[in-house]
Amino acid sequence: MAYKSVLAGDKSLIAVGKAVRETRLERGLSQEDLAVDANVERSYMGAIERAEANVTLIVLTRICRALKIKPSELLAKARL
Repeated sequence: MAYKSVLAGDKSLIAVGKAVRETRLERGLSQEDLAVDANVERSYMGAIERAEANVTLIVLTRICRALKIKPSELLAKARL
């Protein structure tokens, strides 16, 4: 039987990942550039955008700082 992550399909993670990706693309940043600017591993950034990782508040704050957006604005964009 295949293992299914407890995070799989979590609507909040999907919404945050989508909001991060959309904002990153609006800013013209590659995933790697954003990861470097936010001091996050590139593979972890990809996992956040794909809703495969449960992003912490500290990392979310770093990402928002790199995107030049307030965390509250990103969460509003995610409709959370």
